Amino acid sequence: MARPEASTLAILGSGVQARSHLEALALVRELREVRIYSPTREHRERFAREAAGRLDGRTIVRAVESAAEAVRGSDLIALVTSSRAPVVERSWIAEGAHICAVGACRPDMREMDSALVADARLVVDSREAALAEAGDIVIPMAEGRIGPDHIAGELGDVLAGRVAGRTSPREITLFKSLGLAIEDVAAADLAHRRAVAAGLGRDVPM
Repeated sequence: MARPEASTLAILGSGVQARSHLEALALVRELREVRIYSPTREHRERFAREAAGRLDGRTIVRAVESAAEAVRGSDLIALVTSSRAPVVERSWIAEGAHICAVGACRPDMREMDSALVADARLVVDSREAALAEAGDIVIPMAEGRIGPDHIAGELGDVLAGRVAGRTSPREITLFKSLGLAIEDVAAADLAHRRAVAAGLGRDVPM
């Protein structure tokens, strides 16, 4: 869903999800710059030091003073907060940016303002769950800003080629994830099969 040349990553949050998203995104895009914001200075600066140590020396890693400073001009944005109110606004987001929104997993919580969600091409992990539990979607719907058909498709549809993740270079794309148990099962199965093929691990009687 992100443009192939996307290279500036903003991460809002400094917990486990922030770290795993940095690792994953660094595998699929050549990151030129990483900007990190978390409300607690100590947390964002610690994460920035860790990130700089994990990435190659060519990537600039900065802890910044505000969410706006992190996301303005970024073409990859990872929202991994537990905020109950929007932490990013539409006016801060550049055309062509891609957003991974994985925090705010209750219907009364959200990380984005309604204008951003309405302007973005929206893909979810589960349509049914998103319409019931994702405040980033439920709240704009209650405001009349979007309807259920604003969801372009599920991530599985994109991976299978049934739905386009992006339709133009200038489009803002948004993946809203709540997390599904089936995703964990699939990941565990893949890890197990690869471990068996490589002769790693050991059987543990249960």
